[in-house]
Amino acid sequence: MAKEYWSITEVVDRFQVDQDLIEELEKEEIICSICPEGHNIRHYSAPDLDKVRIARILMEDMDVNLPGVEVILRMRQSMIEMRKQFDAILEDMALQINEAFRHKNK
Repeated sequence: MAKEYWSITEVVDRFQVDQDLIEELEKEEIICSICPEGHNIRHYSAPDLDKVRIARILMEDMDVNLPGVEVILRMRQSMIEMRKQFDAILEDMALQINEAFRHKNK
């Protein structure tokens, strides 16, 4: 079973970023930590880890500032959602076409 949440220390070690970056991303609501019941340590989900990875690349390799990272990540999420909608539409159309051919060939 894949791990669901990572501690801030694991995120910092995995992506070689400063804890300050993680805190900035959280402050700007780009990522959102959880504190599992009985724990005082913040944990992050796989989608949050992906955002940290992308933010690191944008900020360190491409000199994008934090507001730019936020815009890019929101646009990326919108594009992913549009792609899912488009795929669903194509799947529905394929089913309708198959159904139409079946009725026509009877």
